[in-house]
Amino acid sequence: MIPRIVSFSLAVLLASPALAQPDGAAIYADLCASCHAETRLGGKGPALIPESLGRLKGEKLAATIADGRAMTQMPAFKDTLKPEEIAAVADYISQPLVAPVWGEAEIADSRMLRDDYTPAAAPVFTADPMNITLVVETGDSHISVLDGDTFDVLDRFETPFAVHGGPKFSSDGRYVFVMSRDGWVQKYDIWSLHEVGRVRAGLNSRNIAMSADGKYLAVANYLPNTLTILNAADLTVAKVFDVKGRNGDPSRVSAVYQAPERGTFVLALKDVPEIWEVAFTEDGGPYTEGFVHNNENGMEEVMGAEKGLFARRRIEISAPLDDFFFSPDYRELIGANREGETGVVVNLDVGREIASLPLPGMPHLGSGISWERNGHRVVAIPHLNEGRISVIDMEDWSLIKTIETAGPGFFLRSHDGTPYLWADVFTGEHKGEMHIIDKQSLEVVKVLKPAPGKTVAHTEFTRDGKYALVSIWEMDGAVIVYDAATFEELKRLPMVKPSGKYNVWNKITFEDGTSH
Repeated sequence: MIPRIVSFSLAVLLASPALAQPDGAAIYADLCASCHAETRLGGKGPALIPESLGRLKGEKLAATIADGRAMTQMPAFKDTLKPEEIAAVADYISQPLVAPVWGEAEIADSRMLRDDYTPAAAPVFTADPMNITLVVETGDSHISVLDGDTFDVLDRFETPFAVHGGPKFSSDGRYVFVMSRDGWVQKYDIWSLHEVGRVRAGLNSRNIAMSADGKYLAVANYLPNTLTILNAADLTVAKVFDVKGRNGDPSRVSAVYQAPERGTFVLALKDVPEIWEVAFTEDGGPYTEGFVHNNENGMEEVMGAEKGLFARRRIEISAPLDDFFFSPDYRELIGANREGETGVVVNLDVGREIASLPLPGMPHLGSGISWERNGHRVVAIPHLNEGRISVIDMEDWSLIKTIETAGPGFFLRSHDGTPYLWADVFTGEHKGEMHIIDKQSLEVVKVLKPAPGKTVAHTEFTRDGKYALVSIWEMDGAVIVYDAATFEELKRLPMVKPSGKYNVWNKITFEDGTSH
């Protein structure tokens, strides 16, 4: 009888919920699906499948679930989940998933043009069309169209869910293109104050870039591993690149930006140490005839490049990049990855790295800005997990100064019409502070505290640099309008979790102090 009792007791214990293994799928559905989608293919947050996790594996993946991810909406779950539950979720999202095919045919089938849209012959408003500012309201997926002189809201239109990356304007400033995290690209006519249409260019996307001639829009995708190029006029597919390294390894696209003087799109590969240049002109661009490359023996040799529209050129680098920034003449690219302690400078003319930069603390290259100081062009770069801003001389790539701030910041902004740069504090006990920094002395001259305890971030200037617009990044938020010279608050415009703000003139002219 004793063996039977022991056997029964053991069976009961094994069936006990207290000893059962955590169900990673159930925990995911409860805590993660609202951001990353039940399918794991991404929503407000990125896709969580092996192809999109890339280098985030094993202990690093578990640590990210436990501790969250700096300067993103990814929270920490170490106080919510036990270590074994975190491990179960990490194991679940590491399991392969058969992702749907999303190529040219699928993109074409998703294309929807509005049948109620009629282009206007001239703007339907009296405001300066070059001083229009768009405010992305992430709280309820809308964009407000502001008159940059009166700050009246001319229109408020619905966007796809979870807009990500900055909207991009056509070269004449008439049209704007908006991308969502789940790959939808929306075209909106600012003159007509009306949506033109939308198309799904990917399943999980990073950002978009507009060609200098306004003909093409490039979409950087995490899933599938592609670069989609759309015809800007009608949102049809012009080209889809399967993104693979020279060795055949597939890769997500970290970011894509236009290099107007080169006639190319430049993109970094997140999982492969390569930079690509893709021409958007018929002649293939002025820099695609060939480039200097260091071969295995350290000798420089000229490598041939493809020619013609959408010709591709590869530049091998030492490590994959998460984001990058250009010098004003587009000869150099300054990049870094989240895991490194240094940045790299790549000369795009010769196709190789020429310098390294001391950039610890997770530099946010996509928010870097440059200006002239003492006869030298300098660049300032915020750090996402340190309260500091690095200022670097772009002639010899030396570190001029590290500006200490009250906490980690996300965005830097300035304008040629102001002697100051504006730097936010995004996290930490000083969250919500805005540092005003003199661009010549590199000293903090003013700290604004417009909404203590709330997230205050992302500055944009009007066309003339006279006014600075700052977001209270909360559901019951607002856009604050400041006098950029006196720092006096002039008005608050109620908004639903306003994030980025984008002035037409500043973006299409690449005004000093703005980003791509």
